Amino acid sequence: MFNALFVFIAVFTVVCALGAMLSRNTVDAAMCLLLCLAGVAGLFVALHAFLLAFLLLLVYAGAVVTLFLFIIMLIDVRGAAVPPRRRIATAAGAAALVLVVAGLASLATRGRLSLPPPPPGLPVGESLKAYAELLFTTYLLPVQLIGFLLLIAMLGVIALSRKAP
Repeated sequence: MFNALFVFIAVFTVVCALGAMLSRNTVDAAMCLLLCLAGVAGLFVALHAFLLAFLLLLVYAGAVVTLFLFIIMLIDVRGAAVPPRRRIATAAGAAALVLVVAGLASLATRGRLSLPPPPPGLPVGESLKAYAELLFTTYLLPVQLIGFLLLIAMLGVIALSRKAP
């Protein structure tokens, strides 16, 4: 049962990622990205990493994709023509595809990944308490700096995308 659920979520995530990459409409691509992030959060839940799933949904799916949508709607790219692809971009994409296929083929032919045994787990409440204590003591300044950087980036995009009077 777990393998079937894992395969379903993994296929869903890959299909949504392909939709985000191949979509010509930017709003559709952002929605596919949102669904892809939800699929990755589902994989985290299947691995019992509930905090990572929650943070992924809160930060990336909740804030970053919303910011992308606001920027897309602010810029209003409906009438823009699609720029032609350069040869170097096509070559880089083909090289990346070859590397990914070679990696998957190597993984399939040489067997499974050998993972170390899982450490003895703490109860869920204890591990969340430890995360929260580190987040609000040791890592408080870096988290707030990243928040301010995202705010400055959003204000910069708004300022740059304004139409000249």
